[in-house]
Amino acid sequence: MRVLLFFSEMIIPLILFYVVGFGVLMKCDIYEEFVKGAKEGLETVIQILPTLIGLMVAVGVLRASGFLTMLGEVLGKVTEPFGFPSALVPLTIVRMFSSSAATGLLLDVFREFGTDSRNGKIASIMMSCTETIFYTVSVYFMAAKIKDTRYTIAGAFLASAVGIAASVWLAGYMG
Repeated sequence: MRVLLFFSEMIIPLILFYVVGFGVLMKCDIYEEFVKGAKEGLETVIQILPTLIGLMVAVGVLRASGFLTMLGEVLGKVTEPFGFPSALVPLTIVRMFSSSAATGLLLDVFREFGTDSRNGKIASIMMSCTETIFYTVSVYFMAAKIKDTRYTIAGAFLASAVGIAASVWLAGYMG
């Protein structure tokens, strides 16, 4: 166990030393490359900022308006027979757009049902095995200047559906 703890504490410094050492070996101007990379990163942040703000505002409006709760009640009639609680439908929808907003809803689920409840377990596992589909697609595809997402969104929905199904199964398996 101590070996794992030591390795986990040393992995970041080791990677940094490796990168710097490799740069020195290849006779590369490491600082110049670092500055150039930081500049490109800042430019990317500026490019994606409007998208991020738009997503955050949209999620905030949906949450504050009560639309998510209403949608959860309606869709819950479809999800309940499959073992997925209607109380978690809003969390599932918001998770596709924003991880931080989903975390806020997750805390609400914990407060209302408890962390060790079935809903709490499903929500916890689901947060770990699903992705912020629209956030990720919009940010990364915008940064890479890709307009045609092809099968990315369909694949992401399928992966999230499998993650949700796994969270229901695992929460039931855990008792």
